Amino acid sequence: MGQLFYLKECSSTNDEISRFLLYGNSDFTALYTFNQTKGRGQYGNTWAAAAGKNIAYTLAVKAQSILLSDFIFNYYTAVIIRDFLANLTDNDVKIKWPNDIILKNKKIVGILIEKKKINQNNYFIIGAGFNVLQDYFDEISHAGSLLTQTGQVYDLEDFVSNLHEYLSEKLKNIPSEQKIIDQFNRNLYRKDEISVFEIEKERQNGIIRNADEKGELWIELEKDGLKSFYHKEVKLLY
Repeated sequence: MGQLFYLKECSSTNDEISRFLLYGNSDFTALYTFNQTKGRGQYGNTWAAAAGKNIAYTLAVKAQSILLSDFIFNYYTAVIIRDFLANLTDNDVKIKWPNDIILKNKKIVGILIEKKKINQNNYFIIGAGFNVLQDYFDEISHAGSLLTQTGQVYDLEDFVSNLHEYLSEKLKNIPSEQKIIDQFNRNLYRKDEISVFEIEKERQNGIIRNADEKGELWIELEKDGLKSFYHKEVKLLY
C-alpha cells in the first residue's frame, strides 16, 4: 500500500512531502494533515480549508513507474479520485476540467500535481484537498463538502486510510491511455450541456464536447463554433 505519514499541522503537504521521502523506500509515499495553513491550488491559486474538518493529502509517486504523458496522468489522477468518491458516497461525482471534483454542482476536491526531483529520483507529487466536514464556505459559492452535499459524516482517519489504499492500488494497475481519456470524458462535468463560459472577459454560451490527449478542452461555442482551450484560457461559470 505504501507509506502514509501524518502531521498535526503544516503549511502545505505538497511542500512537506519531500522530507518524508528520506525515510521511505516505497514507490508510493503519502502525507496528510487535517490542518493545512497555506495550501496551494492550480496555477498559483490558494486552497483554504477549515482546520479539523477537511483533509490535505499528498502522494509522491516515482515517475519511472508511470508510463503516461503528464496530461494523461493528470486525467487518470482525477478519474481515480472521482471513482473513490463515487463509490464512497454512492453519488454521481463529476470531473470539472482539468481536475476539480464536483458533487451536486459544488467543488469538493481540488487537485494540484507537480513534478519534482527529490533525492535523485523524479516524482509526481499529487496534492489533493478534500472538503469533508466543513459546513460553511463564506462567500465561496461554488464550494461544498461531503457533508453539505450528502448529509453524511465521515471519519477523517478512516477516509484517509481508505483513500491511500485505493489510490496506491489503482496506480499500480494503470489502464491504457485511450481508456483513461474515455473514462475522463464519460465523467466530465457539464459535457454535452449548454453552459456559460467566460473567454477574454466576455461571456458566451457553449457546449463542452470533449477533453483530448493534449490536455485541451473542446467547446462548441454559440458564436465561434468548435474551439479548443488550455486551462486559464476559458472559465466555466457554474
